[in-house]
Amino acid sequence: MTKHLFLRTTLALFLSVGTGTLLLLPAFGNEPEQTGHTISVNDVKGGRLLFKTAQPGRFLPAPTLTTDVRLSVTGLIARATVTQEFLNPSLEADVWAEGVYVFPLPETAAVDHLRMKIGERIIEGQIKEKSDAKKVYEQAKQAGKRASLVEQERPNIFTTSVANIGPGERISVEIEYQETIRYDQGAFSLRFPMVVGPRYIPGTPVVLEDQTPGLGWSLDTDRVPDASRITPPVQHPASGSINPVSLTIDLAPGFPLGPIESPSHAILTIAEPDGRRHITLRADTVPADRDFVLTWKPAPGQAPTLSVFREQRGDNHYAFLMAMPPVGHNQPASSVPRETIFVIDTSGSMSGTSIEQAKAALLLALHRLTAQDRFNVIQFNSVTHVLFSQAQPVTPQTLRKAVHYVEHLTANGGTEILPALKMALKGSAPASHLRQVVFLTDGQVGNEDELFEIIRTQLGPSRLFTIGIGSAPNSHFMRKAAEFGRGTFTHIGSTNEVQAQMDAIFRKLERPALTDLHIEGLDGQVEMFPPRIPDLYEGEPVVVVLKGTSLPETVTIRGMIGSAPWTTSIPLKDHEAREGLSVYWARQKIAALMDQQRYGQDETATRQAVLNVALAHHLVSPYTSLVAVDVTPVRPANQPLHPHAMKTNLPDGQHAQAIFGLPQTATSGPIQIALGLAALLAAWMAYALRVRVA
Repeated sequence: MTKHLFLRTTLALFLSVGTGTLLLLPAFGNEPEQTGHTISVNDVKGGRLLFKTAQPGRFLPAPTLTTDVRLSVTGLIARATVTQEFLNPSLEADVWAEGVYVFPLPETAAVDHLRMKIGERIIEGQIKEKSDAKKVYEQAKQAGKRASLVEQERPNIFTTSVANIGPGERISVEIEYQETIRYDQGAFSLRFPMVVGPRYIPGTPVVLEDQTPGLGWSLDTDRVPDASRITPPVQHPASGSINPVSLTIDLAPGFPLGPIESPSHAILTIAEPDGRRHITLRADTVPADRDFVLTWKPAPGQAPTLSVFREQRGDNHYAFLMAMPPVGHNQPASSVPRETIFVIDTSGSMSGTSIEQAKAALLLALHRLTAQDRFNVIQFNSVTHVLFSQAQPVTPQTLRKAVHYVEHLTANGGTEILPALKMALKGSAPASHLRQVVFLTDGQVGNEDELFEIIRTQLGPSRLFTIGIGSAPNSHFMRKAAEFGRGTFTHIGSTNEVQAQMDAIFRKLERPALTDLHIEGLDGQVEMFPPRIPDLYEGEPVVVVLKGTSLPETVTIRGMIGSAPWTTSIPLKDHEAREGLSVYWARQKIAALMDQQRYGQDETATRQAVLNVALAHHLVSPYTSLVAVDVTPVRPANQPLHPHAMKTNLPDGQHAQAIFGLPQTATSGPIQIALGLAALLAAWMAYALRVRVA
């Protein structure tokens, strides 16, 4: 270890000790103390965030945030407008604020527009390379100009920064994005995430000299170098909820509708004369503490078997097509023996309702095993535990032992997925058995790329099925892990959904997949995503998007259901034109490019390729951001700007003590403190030894 590296590592370790309190307490609202124009508790007339100051009994009012979401669904495309309104509640003339808000969006969202509204004025955001956008924002901030910046931290985590919010001023930041609707098991579904759950941050704290740290509760680490940007401070549940959200949906599915439901929130539905539905929350606003989910089904006999849309943009033609395999509920279960490895997350973030949901799901799964199957159970938190040294046949004795083991699981400790994932994938099943790994977790981790690499390199013949547990799981990790694992992703949002969701996923696991899918009729000039159609399971459609200077009139999809061939032909000509397909294609292209980087492609080449697509389609990406700047300086140069990390709620059902408290915690805080204490002890021992030698 070089002296420089030693000093940096030691500094980081000492920081972890010095900020041992900061790592934990800021999650619940303590920020750097401010002085100046303050208020007392008696001045507060309503719900408001206050930050302590050095003056006892005096507080600095922090900016507040409200969010309005408007979704318009046409067929399989959803267009969303998310308006975040930042208010600086201070009326003191020299209290200028900067709001920094870390928030989630769907992992498939393509963010392409930003508007900053100040009173009646609207400033359109411009797409720029990420470093250039950041530079423009910082220069505007220092010059006292109002500015906003939208950056992508993860495919499903974004940050909005708003500079120079004047006393008593409201600034709205309006973001537009597009995503596609999911169709599975005969139902369409839309999800709008509202909260970034506290994520487990593994690794050693580091100070990155070329990177400005974020305002999150975690330090950056060697395994999660942007940890400080994805860990927004969390409002303690005892202080009430913040960040109210209003939401409306205009639903035009393109076919007669059957049931419409939201398993997550109470809703009101109004039918329009043309068949559309206008959907709102029953309450005016709801706390941003869980994902909003809406599902709808076609009227009986109206289920789509084929959907095709087209768009022309410049010289390029785009086509979006979805075909439903002819597999119905009468399909008999497969007779192929299976070896199923169940992996259950028992870390602190699963405390509360999540662990109960996961246990209920796992017990249901165990009872669906047959005498020809083999199985094992792995649980993990800070430590990985395995029930049997190797997978066991299903017998009354092994099943009884597994049920007793699962019934007594409790949630605490850190979310060390890596060892559990390696253990689940390293085994091998007999040649007669199909090996399936079923992973139940909320996925609240920051080292997703590290885990994807393990799945990619160590999957072998196994298939990985992820089951997202809880009110706000990390669906980016879940969906991508299942994609790399050649499996599927299922979300269980509440205890009431366990039975139905587990029945659905095990129907998939027990029935033959549609395999070896490929499309015929495309020439080498047509670009298709996904480039390789994955295995499909009962009730799932084939969905692909095409781009080319010309497209064929018809394509043919071929595959196998068991040993029986399956084929369908899809005409691409004379279908309804639909805007937004090019945006969808671009989002898929960027995701594919980022996957290639995980497979070892040079980062410089990936970066340039992503920039080419993102700049051409005005999209936020890992290498591009949207920035909007007002031209007129408003903050006097002699008055300071107070940065505030906007807090988030704890996801519904999670226990703050189990996540942030000592000794049971899912964050890396205790580990960092322990490392820091170890470093302090080592330094003291070294000093004592030197004194003794001298």
